[in-house]
Amino acid sequence: MGHRNRSIGRDRSRRELLAATAGTATVGGVTVAGCLGRGSRDGTVVMTAATDVEGIMYPTGDGDSIQEALWRAGLDESIDIEIQTVVSDSDARMEDAQSTLQAGRAPPDIHMMDAGWTIPFILREQTTNLSEALPDEVVDRVESDYLEAALETARDPQTGDVHGLPLFPDLGFVLYRRDLLEDAGHDTDGWDEEPPSWEAFSNAVSDAQAEGDVQYGWTTQGDAYEGLACCSFNEVMTSWGGAYFGGVENLFIAGDRPITVDDETVIDAVRMMRTFIDEDDPNALDGYAEICPSAIVQWTEQESLGPFEAGDAVAHRNWAFAISETGAEDAFGENLGVTTMPYAVSEDEAEYEGVGGTTSALGGWHLVVSPYTDRREEALEVLEAFTHDEVMLAMFELGGFLPPNIELVTDSDEDEIGPIARYATQIERASETAIPRPVTDVWPEQSALIYQAVNAGYRGSDPESEMRDLAPRLQRSEQEVADQHGD
Repeated sequence: MGHRNRSIGRDRSRRELLAATAGTATVGGVTVAGCLGRGSRDGTVVMTAATDVEGIMYPTGDGDSIQEALWRAGLDESIDIEIQTVVSDSDARMEDAQSTLQAGRAPPDIHMMDAGWTIPFILREQTTNLSEALPDEVVDRVESDYLEAALETARDPQTGDVHGLPLFPDLGFVLYRRDLLEDAGHDTDGWDEEPPSWEAFSNAVSDAQAEGDVQYGWTTQGDAYEGLACCSFNEVMTSWGGAYFGGVENLFIAGDRPITVDDETVIDAVRMMRTFIDEDDPNALDGYAEICPSAIVQWTEQESLGPFEAGDAVAHRNWAFAISETGAEDAFGENLGVTTMPYAVSEDEAEYEGVGGTTSALGGWHLVVSPYTDRREEALEVLEAFTHDEVMLAMFELGGFLPPNIELVTDSDEDEIGPIARYATQIERASETAIPRPVTDVWPEQSALIYQAVNAGYRGSDPESEMRDLAPRLQRSEQEVADQHGD
Protein backbone atom coordinates (compact mmCIF):
# COMPACT_ATOMS: atom_id res chain seq x y z
CA MET A 1 0.00 0.00 0.00
CA GLY A 2 1.06 3.53 -0.07
CA HIS A 3 1.86 6.38 -2.33
CA ARG A 4 -1.20 8.33 -3.03
CA ASN A 5 -1.80 5.51 -1.95
CA ARG A 6 -0.08 3.74 -4.79
CA SER A 7 -0.68 0.43 -3.13
CA ILE A 8 -4.32 1.17 -2.47
CA GLY A 9 -5.16 3.07 -5.54
CA ARG A 10 -3.13 6.21 -5.83
CA ASP A 11 -5.29 7.50 -8.66
CA ARG A 12 -4.32 11.15 -9.13
CA SER A 13 -1.75 11.50 -11.90
CA ARG A 14 1.32 13.64 -11.57
CA ARG A 15 -0.26 16.61 -13.20
CA GLU A 16 2.12 18.01 -15.79
CA LEU A 17 4.14 14.88 -16.45
CA LEU A 18 1.28 12.50 -16.99
CA ALA A 19 -0.75 15.04 -18.95
CA ALA A 20 2.08 15.06 -21.45
CA THR A 21 2.31 11.27 -21.66
CA ALA A 22 -1.32 10.18 -21.20
CA GLY A 23 -2.24 7.19 -23.32
CA THR A 24 1.06 6.83 -25.18
CA ALA A 25 4.70 6.16 -24.49
CA THR A 26 7.90 6.14 -26.48
CA VAL A 27 9.85 2.90 -26.62
CA GLY A 28 13.06 2.74 -28.61
CA GLY A 29 11.90 5.78 -30.58
CA VAL A 30 8.51 4.25 -31.41
CA THR A 31 5.30 5.62 -29.90
CA VAL A 32 3.08 2.84 -28.61
CA ALA A 33 -0.23 2.51 -26.84
CA GLY A 34 -0.25 2.14 -23.09
CA CYS A 35 -1.20 -1.54 -22.92
CA LEU A 36 0.54 -3.92 -25.30
CA GLY A 37 1.66 -7.48 -25.67
CA ARG A 38 5.20 -8.26 -26.83
CA GLY A 39 7.17 -5.16 -27.82
CA SER A 40 8.41 -4.43 -31.30
CA ARG A 41 12.12 -4.92 -30.50
CA ASP A 42 13.79 -8.23 -29.71
CA GLY A 43 15.08 -6.87 -26.39
CA THR A 44 11.76 -5.60 -25.11
CA VAL A 45 10.81 -6.60 -21.56
CA VAL A 46 7.15 -6.10 -20.65
CA MET A 47 6.42 -4.86 -17.12
CA THR A 48 3.12 -4.06 -15.48
CA ALA A 49 2.72 -0.63 -13.87
CA ALA A 50 0.15 2.10 -13.31
CA THR A 51 0.30 5.45 -15.06
CA ASP A 52 2.35 7.17 -12.34
CA VAL A 53 5.29 4.88 -13.15
CA GLU A 54 4.56 4.81 -16.88
CA GLY A 55 4.74 8.60 -16.99
CA ILE A 56 8.39 8.70 -15.91
CA MET A 57 9.61 5.57 -17.67
CA TYR A 58 10.17 6.72 -21.25
CA PRO A 59 12.51 9.24 -22.92
CA THR A 60 10.58 12.29 -24.10
CA GLY A 61 13.38 14.28 -25.68
CA ASP A 62 13.17 17.12 -23.15
CA GLY A 63 14.11 15.49 -19.90
CA ASP A 64 15.36 12.45 -18.03
CA SER A 65 13.55 9.14 -17.79
CA ILE A 66 13.83 5.86 -15.89
CA GLN A 67 14.66 4.01 -19.10
CA GLU A 68 17.67 6.30 -19.65
CA ALA A 69 18.73 5.92 -16.01
CA LEU A 70 18.61 2.15 -16.39
CA TRP A 71 20.83 2.32 -19.46
CA ARG A 72 23.28 4.58 -17.61
CA ALA A 73 23.34 2.06 -14.77
CA GLY A 74 24.59 -0.61 -17.16
CA LEU A 75 21.46 -2.13 -18.69
CA ASP A 76 22.23 -3.21 -22.25
CA GLU A 77 20.87 -0.55 -24.58
CA SER A 78 19.23 -3.22 -26.70
CA ILE A 79 16.82 -3.83 -23.79
CA ASP A 80 13.74 -1.61 -23.63
CA ILE A 81 11.03 -1.70 -21.00
CA GLU A 82 7.49 -1.68 -22.28
CA ILE A 83 4.83 -0.80 -19.72
CA GLN A 84 1.66 -2.84 -19.73
CA THR A 85 -0.65 -0.31 -18.13
CA VAL A 86 -2.84 -1.56 -15.31
CA VAL A 87 -5.43 0.12 -13.14
CA SER A 88 -4.22 1.94 -10.04
CA ASP A 89 -6.52 0.00 -7.70
CA SER A 90 -4.39 -2.54 -5.86
CA ASP A 91 -7.06 -5.22 -5.41
CA ALA A 92 -7.87 -5.19 -9.13
CA ARG A 93 -4.17 -5.42 -9.97
CA MET A 94 -3.80 -8.42 -7.67
CA GLU A 95 -6.69 -10.20 -9.39
CA ASP A 96 -5.22 -9.47 -12.82
CA ALA A 97 -1.79 -10.81 -11.81
CA GLN A 98 -3.43 -13.86 -10.27
CA SER A 99 -5.35 -14.60 -13.45
CA THR A 100 -2.26 -14.20 -15.62
CA LEU A 101 0.05 -16.30 -13.46
CA GLN A 102 -2.46 -19.05 -12.78
CA ALA A 103 -2.85 -19.41 -16.54
CA GLY A 104 0.94 -19.53 -16.96
CA ARG A 105 0.87 -16.57 -19.36
CA ALA A 106 3.72 -14.27 -20.29
CA PRO A 107 4.26 -11.47 -21.05
CA PRO A 108 4.26 -9.59 -18.78
CA ASP A 109 7.79 -10.61 -17.94
CA ILE A 110 7.92 -8.50 -14.78
CA HIS A 111 4.97 -7.96 -12.47
CA MET A 112 4.86 -4.90 -10.24
CA MET A 113 3.32 -6.29 -7.04
CA ASP A 114 1.99 -4.56 -3.96
CA ALA A 115 4.04 -5.23 -0.83
CA GLY A 116 0.75 -6.22 0.72
CA TRP A 117 0.15 -9.22 -1.51
CA THR A 118 3.49 -10.43 -2.86
CA ILE A 119 3.92 -13.21 -0.28
CA PRO A 120 0.83 -15.18 -1.37
CA PHE A 121 2.26 -15.32 -4.91
CA ILE A 122 5.57 -16.55 -3.49
CA LEU A 123 3.81 -19.26 -1.50
CA ARG A 124 1.96 -20.37 -4.65
CA GLU A 125 5.32 -20.69 -6.48
CA GLN A 126 4.33 -18.05 -9.02
CA THR A 127 7.53 -16.01 -8.67
CA THR A 128 11.23 -16.35 -9.48
CA ASN A 129 13.68 -16.87 -6.61
CA LEU A 130 15.93 -13.83 -6.96
CA SER A 131 18.34 -15.02 -4.28
CA GLU A 132 19.23 -17.81 -6.71
CA ALA A 133 18.73 -16.03 -10.03
CA LEU A 134 20.54 -12.72 -9.49
CA PRO A 135 24.34 -12.47 -9.13
CA ASP A 136 25.57 -12.89 -5.57
CA GLU A 137 26.94 -9.35 -5.40
CA VAL A 138 23.53 -7.92 -6.38
CA VAL A 139 21.73 -10.00 -3.76
CA ASP A 140 24.31 -8.93 -1.17
CA ARG A 141 23.76 -5.26 -2.08
CA VAL A 142 20.01 -5.62 -1.73
CA GLU A 143 20.28 -7.51 1.56
CA SER A 144 22.67 -4.95 3.08
CA ASP A 145 21.29 -1.65 1.73
CA TYR A 146 17.54 -2.06 1.38
CA LEU A 147 14.96 -1.27 4.04
CA GLU A 148 14.58 -4.54 5.93
CA ALA A 149 10.86 -4.06 6.62
CA ALA A 150 10.27 -3.80 2.86
CA LEU A 151 12.41 -6.87 2.15
CA GLU A 152 10.41 -8.90 4.67
CA THR A 153 7.32 -8.47 2.49
CA ALA A 154 9.28 -9.74 -0.55
CA ARG A 155 10.79 -12.88 1.01
CA ASP A 156 9.63 -16.45 1.09
CA PRO A 157 8.57 -16.67 4.75
CA GLN A 158 9.63 -20.33 4.85
CA THR A 159 13.15 -20.01 3.39
CA GLY A 160 14.00 -16.33 3.72
CA ASP A 161 14.94 -16.10 0.03
CA VAL A 162 14.12 -12.85 -1.78
CA HIS A 163 11.53 -13.24 -4.55
CA GLY A 164 10.61 -9.59 -5.09
CA LEU A 165 12.88 -6.61 -5.61
CA PRO A 166 11.53 -3.60 -3.67
CA LEU A 167 11.02 -0.85 -6.26
CA PHE A 168 9.90 1.73 -3.75
CA PRO A 169 8.63 1.48 -0.20
CA ASP A 170 6.20 3.95 1.28
CA LEU A 171 5.78 5.19 4.81
CA GLY A 172 2.95 6.92 6.63
CA PHE A 173 3.39 10.35 8.23
CA VAL A 174 1.46 13.01 10.10
CA LEU A 175 1.76 16.38 8.36
CA TYR A 176 0.83 19.54 10.25
CA ARG A 177 0.84 23.30 10.01
CA ARG A 178 3.54 24.69 12.29
CA ASP A 179 2.22 28.23 11.89
CA LEU A 180 -1.32 27.40 12.99
CA LEU A 181 -0.15 25.40 15.99
CA GLU A 182 2.34 28.05 17.06
CA ASP A 183 -0.28 30.79 16.72
CA ALA A 184 -2.40 28.73 19.13
CA GLY A 185 0.47 28.66 21.65
CA HIS A 186 1.89 25.19 20.93
CA ASP A 187 5.62 24.71 20.38
CA THR A 188 6.07 21.88 17.87
CA ASP A 189 9.87 21.98 17.54
CA GLY A 190 10.21 18.79 19.58
CA TRP A 191 7.82 16.90 17.32
CA ASP A 192 10.61 16.56 14.72
CA GLU A 193 12.57 14.36 17.09
CA GLU A 194 9.76 12.76 19.07
CA PRO A 195 6.03 12.87 18.25
CA PRO A 196 3.62 13.88 21.01
CA SER A 197 1.13 11.61 22.73
CA TRP A 198 -2.21 11.24 20.98
CA GLU A 199 -3.86 13.15 23.82
CA ALA A 200 -1.46 16.09 23.51
CA PHE A 201 -1.71 15.99 19.72
CA SER A 202 -5.50 16.06 19.67
CA ASN A 203 -5.74 18.94 22.13
CA ALA A 204 -3.09 20.99 20.31
CA VAL A 205 -4.82 20.42 16.96
CA SER A 206 -8.19 21.32 18.49
CA ASP A 207 -6.78 24.59 19.82
CA ALA A 208 -5.21 25.42 16.45
CA GLN A 209 -8.42 24.59 14.60
CA ALA A 210 -10.35 27.05 16.77
CA GLU A 211 -7.67 29.74 16.82
CA GLY A 212 -6.90 29.51 13.11
CA ASP A 213 -10.55 29.37 12.09
CA VAL A 214 -9.99 26.40 9.76
CA GLN A 215 -12.67 23.90 8.89
CA TYR A 216 -10.91 20.71 9.98
CA GLY A 217 -8.51 19.61 12.66
CA TRP A 218 -7.02 16.30 11.47
CA THR A 219 -7.88 14.59 8.19
CA THR A 220 -7.12 10.91 7.69
CA GLN A 221 -8.43 7.77 6.02
CA GLY A 222 -11.32 5.87 7.60
CA ASP A 223 -13.23 4.38 4.69
CA ALA A 224 -14.04 0.65 4.69
CA TYR A 225 -11.20 -0.37 2.36
CA GLU A 226 -7.83 -2.12 2.41
CA GLY A 227 -6.02 1.07 3.40
CA LEU A 228 -7.82 1.18 6.73
CA ALA A 229 -6.84 -2.36 7.78
CA CYS A 230 -3.32 -2.34 6.39
CA CYS A 231 -2.26 1.16 7.14
CA SER A 232 -4.12 4.03 8.77
CA PHE A 233 -5.70 1.92 11.54
CA ASN A 234 -2.70 -0.39 11.72
CA GLU A 235 -0.64 2.66 12.70
CA VAL A 236 -3.12 3.81 15.33
CA MET A 237 -3.52 0.32 16.78
CA THR A 238 0.23 -0.26 16.90
CA SER A 239 0.76 3.09 18.63
CA TRP A 240 -1.60 1.87 21.36
CA GLY A 241 0.43 -1.34 21.80
CA GLY A 242 -2.21 -3.39 19.98
CA ALA A 243 -1.93 -5.95 17.20
CA TYR A 244 -4.12 -8.17 15.07
CA PHE A 245 -2.16 -11.35 15.77
CA GLY A 246 0.15 -10.60 18.69
CA GLY A 247 3.77 -9.58 18.05
CA VAL A 248 5.51 -8.84 14.77
CA GLU A 249 6.87 -12.39 14.66
CA ASN A 250 3.34 -13.48 13.64
CA LEU A 251 2.96 -11.19 10.63
CA PHE A 252 3.72 -13.55 7.76
CA ILE A 253 2.65 -17.06 8.78
CA ALA A 254 -1.04 -17.90 9.17
CA GLY A 255 -2.71 -20.90 10.77
CA ASP A 256 -1.38 -20.93 14.32
CA ARG A 257 -1.42 -17.34 15.54
CA PRO A 258 -3.06 -15.76 18.56
CA ILE A 259 -6.04 -13.54 17.74
CA THR A 260 -5.60 -10.30 19.67
CA VAL A 261 -8.02 -7.87 18.02
CA ASP A 262 -10.26 -7.97 21.09
CA ASP A 263 -7.51 -6.82 23.45
CA GLU A 264 -8.29 -3.63 25.35
CA THR A 265 -5.50 -1.80 23.51
CA VAL A 266 -7.14 -2.42 20.13
CA ILE A 267 -10.58 -1.49 21.46
CA ASP A 268 -9.18 1.74 22.90
CA ALA A 269 -7.54 2.57 19.56
CA VAL A 270 -10.96 2.40 17.88
CA ARG A 271 -12.51 4.34 20.74
CA MET A 272 -9.92 7.08 20.35
CA MET A 273 -10.69 7.46 16.66
CA ARG A 274 -14.40 7.58 17.47
CA THR A 275 -13.64 10.28 20.06
CA PHE A 276 -11.81 12.28 17.39
CA ILE A 277 -15.05 12.22 15.37
CA ASP A 278 -17.50 12.73 18.24
CA GLU A 279 -16.21 13.48 21.73
CA ASP A 280 -19.77 13.19 23.11
CA ASP A 281 -20.16 9.59 21.97
CA PRO A 282 -20.90 7.20 24.89
CA ASN A 283 -17.76 5.24 23.99
CA ALA A 284 -15.50 8.30 23.80
CA LEU A 285 -12.25 8.43 25.79
CA ASP A 286 -11.73 11.16 28.38
CA GLY A 287 -9.04 13.74 27.68
CA TYR A 288 -9.09 13.48 23.88
CA ALA A 289 -10.43 16.28 21.70
CA GLU A 290 -12.78 16.07 18.73
CA ILE A 291 -10.59 16.87 15.69
CA CYS A 292 -11.84 14.75 12.75
CA PRO A 293 -14.83 15.37 10.50
CA SER A 294 -17.37 12.56 10.38
CA ALA A 295 -16.64 12.36 6.65
CA ILE A 296 -13.40 10.47 7.30
CA VAL A 297 -15.47 7.26 7.46
CA GLN A 298 -15.78 7.65 3.67
CA TRP A 299 -12.34 9.08 2.91
CA THR A 300 -9.32 7.44 1.34
CA GLU A 301 -5.99 9.19 0.57
CA GLN A 302 -7.18 11.66 -2.03
CA GLU A 303 -10.32 12.88 -0.29
CA SER A 304 -8.48 13.38 3.00
CA LEU A 305 -5.57 15.25 1.39
CA GLY A 306 -7.73 17.83 -0.39
CA PRO A 307 -8.71 19.92 2.67
CA PHE A 308 -5.16 19.97 4.00
CA GLU A 309 -3.69 20.99 0.63
CA ALA A 310 -6.31 23.74 0.43
CA GLY A 311 -5.34 25.15 3.83
CA ASP A 312 -8.55 24.00 5.51
CA ALA A 313 -6.99 21.55 8.02
CA VAL A 314 -4.41 21.75 10.78
CA ALA A 315 -2.98 18.24 10.33
CA HIS A 316 -3.19 15.30 7.97
CA ARG A 317 -2.10 11.65 7.70
CA ASN A 318 -0.71 10.45 4.36
CA TRP A 319 2.26 8.98 2.50
CA ALA A 320 5.63 10.50 1.64
CA PHE A 321 4.46 11.99 -1.66
CA ALA A 322 2.29 14.45 0.29
CA ILE A 323 5.41 15.90 1.93
CA SER A 324 6.87 16.87 -1.43
CA GLU A 325 3.59 18.37 -2.61
CA THR A 326 2.71 20.40 0.49
CA GLY A 327 6.25 21.30 1.57
CA ALA A 328 7.12 23.16 -1.62
CA GLU A 329 7.68 26.90 -1.44
CA ASP A 330 4.50 27.57 -3.41
CA ALA A 331 2.59 25.49 -0.84
CA PHE A 332 3.34 25.62 2.94
CA GLY A 333 7.13 25.67 2.67
CA GLU A 334 8.81 25.53 6.06
CA ASN A 335 5.46 25.97 7.79
CA LEU A 336 4.91 22.29 7.02
CA GLY A 337 5.78 20.09 9.96
CA VAL A 338 6.15 16.32 9.65
CA THR A 339 6.25 13.60 12.28
CA THR A 340 5.54 9.91 12.63
CA MET A 341 2.44 8.74 14.48
CA PRO A 342 1.70 10.07 17.95
CA TYR A 343 1.35 7.26 20.46
CA ALA A 344 -0.54 6.24 23.58
CA VAL A 345 1.62 3.36 24.86
CA SER A 346 5.41 3.21 24.77
CA GLU A 347 7.32 0.20 23.43
CA ASP A 348 8.36 -0.67 26.99
CA GLU A 349 4.73 -0.67 28.13
CA ALA A 350 3.43 -2.77 25.22
CA GLU A 351 2.65 -6.43 25.79
CA TYR A 352 3.77 -7.64 22.37
CA GLU A 353 7.10 -7.37 20.58
CA GLY A 354 7.42 -4.69 17.91
CA VAL A 355 4.41 -2.59 18.87
CA GLY A 356 3.87 0.47 21.01
CA GLY A 357 5.49 3.85 20.55
CA THR A 358 5.54 5.80 17.32
CA THR A 359 5.15 3.91 14.07
CA SER A 360 4.63 4.24 10.36
CA ALA A 361 2.63 1.94 8.11
CA LEU A 362 4.68 0.28 5.41
CA GLY A 363 3.42 0.35 1.85
CA GLY A 364 5.19 0.03 -1.45
CA TRP A 365 5.68 -2.10 -4.55
CA HIS A 366 8.04 -4.86 -5.66
CA LEU A 367 9.26 -6.12 -9.01
CA VAL A 368 8.69 -9.85 -9.52
CA VAL A 369 9.98 -11.84 -12.49
CA SER A 370 7.36 -14.17 -13.96
CA PRO A 371 8.45 -17.83 -13.89
CA TYR A 372 6.78 -18.18 -17.30
CA THR A 373 8.71 -15.49 -19.16
CA ASP A 374 10.79 -16.35 -22.22
CA ARG A 375 12.85 -13.21 -21.53
CA ARG A 376 14.18 -14.35 -18.16
CA GLU A 377 17.77 -13.13 -18.61
CA GLU A 378 16.68 -9.74 -19.93
CA ALA A 379 14.16 -9.36 -17.10
CA LEU A 380 16.82 -10.19 -14.52
CA GLU A 381 19.14 -7.61 -16.11
CA VAL A 382 16.39 -5.01 -15.71
CA LEU A 383 16.02 -5.85 -12.03
CA GLU A 384 19.76 -5.67 -11.51
CA ALA A 385 19.83 -2.19 -13.07
CA PHE A 386 17.03 -1.07 -10.71
CA THR A 387 19.32 -1.82 -7.75
CA HIS A 388 21.72 0.99 -8.66
CA ASP A 389 21.62 4.23 -6.67
CA GLU A 390 21.32 6.34 -9.81
CA VAL A 391 18.10 4.60 -10.82
CA MET A 392 16.60 4.81 -7.32
CA LEU A 393 17.36 8.54 -7.20
CA ALA A 394 15.84 9.02 -10.66
CA MET A 395 12.64 7.28 -9.45
CA PHE A 396 12.60 9.63 -6.48
CA GLU A 397 13.43 12.83 -8.35
CA LEU A 398 11.11 12.21 -11.30
CA GLY A 399 8.22 10.60 -9.51
CA GLY A 400 8.58 11.17 -5.76
CA PHE A 401 8.97 7.43 -5.08
CA LEU A 402 11.03 6.79 -1.94
CA PRO A 403 14.12 4.69 -2.67
CA PRO A 404 14.34 1.28 -0.94
CA ASN A 405 17.77 2.44 0.26
CA ILE A 406 16.56 5.15 2.66
CA GLU A 407 20.09 6.50 3.11
CA LEU A 408 19.83 8.01 -0.37
CA VAL A 409 17.26 10.42 1.09
CA THR A 410 18.85 11.00 4.47
CA ASP A 411 22.25 11.74 2.88
CA SER A 412 20.87 14.25 0.33
CA ASP A 413 20.13 17.95 0.68
CA GLU A 414 17.22 20.11 -0.42
CA ASP A 415 18.97 21.31 -3.59
CA GLU A 416 19.24 17.71 -4.74
CA ILE A 417 15.86 16.22 -3.82
CA GLY A 418 13.58 19.12 -2.86
CA PRO A 419 11.65 19.88 0.33
CA ILE A 420 11.48 16.29 1.52
CA ALA A 421 15.17 16.59 2.49
CA ARG A 422 14.12 18.84 5.39
CA TYR A 423 12.43 15.85 6.96
CA ALA A 424 15.25 13.32 6.75
CA THR A 425 15.16 12.67 10.51
CA GLN A 426 11.46 11.82 10.36
CA ILE A 427 11.89 9.63 7.29
CA GLU A 428 14.68 7.71 8.97
CA ARG A 429 12.56 7.25 12.10
CA ALA A 430 9.62 6.07 10.01
CA SER A 431 11.80 3.50 8.27
CA GLU A 432 13.05 2.22 11.62
CA THR A 433 9.57 1.92 13.14
CA ALA A 434 7.71 0.77 10.00
CA ILE A 435 4.93 -1.75 10.61
CA PRO A 436 3.94 -4.06 7.73
CA ARG A 437 0.47 -5.52 7.47
CA PRO A 438 0.18 -9.25 8.33
CA VAL A 439 0.51 -10.52 4.77
CA THR A 440 -0.44 -14.16 4.25
CA ASP A 441 -2.54 -16.01 1.70
CA VAL A 442 -5.65 -15.31 3.83
CA TRP A 443 -4.95 -11.61 4.38
CA PRO A 444 -7.39 -10.40 1.67
CA GLU A 445 -10.23 -12.17 3.46
CA GLN A 446 -9.06 -11.10 6.92
CA SER A 447 -8.46 -7.54 5.81
CA ALA A 448 -12.06 -7.18 4.66
CA LEU A 449 -13.33 -8.47 8.00
CA ILE A 450 -11.07 -6.04 9.85
CA TYR A 451 -11.82 -2.90 7.89
CA GLN A 452 -15.55 -3.49 8.03
CA ALA A 453 -15.45 -3.85 11.83
CA VAL A 454 -13.12 -0.88 12.35
CA ASN A 455 -15.14 1.34 10.04
CA ALA A 456 -18.30 0.40 11.94
CA GLY A 457 -16.57 1.47 15.16
CA TYR A 458 -15.56 4.77 13.60
CA ARG A 459 -19.19 5.31 12.57
CA GLY A 460 -20.47 4.89 16.12
CA SER A 461 -21.03 1.17 16.65
CA ASP A 462 -19.73 -0.05 20.02
CA PRO A 463 -15.97 -0.70 19.48
CA GLU A 464 -15.85 -3.46 22.09
CA SER A 465 -18.72 -5.35 20.46
CA GLU A 466 -17.19 -4.95 17.00
CA MET A 467 -13.82 -6.30 18.10
CA ARG A 468 -15.33 -9.12 20.15
CA ASP A 469 -17.36 -10.17 17.08
CA LEU A 470 -14.34 -9.85 14.82
CA ALA A 471 -12.10 -12.17 16.85
CA PRO A 472 -13.93 -15.47 16.18
CA ARG A 473 -14.27 -14.60 12.49
CA LEU A 474 -10.52 -14.23 12.23
CA GLN A 475 -10.07 -17.40 14.26
CA ARG A 476 -12.18 -19.34 11.76
CA SER A 477 -10.01 -18.16 8.86
CA GLU A 478 -6.88 -19.15 10.78
CA GLN A 479 -8.34 -22.56 11.51
CA GLU A 480 -9.10 -23.11 7.83
CA VAL A 481 -5.42 -22.52 7.05
CA ALA A 482 -4.35 -24.88 9.82
CA ASP A 483 -6.74 -27.55 8.50
CA GLN A 484 -5.37 -27.18 4.97
CA HIS A 485 -1.83 -27.67 6.26
CA GLY A 486 -2.88 -30.65 8.35
CA ASP A 487 -2.07 -28.91 11.65
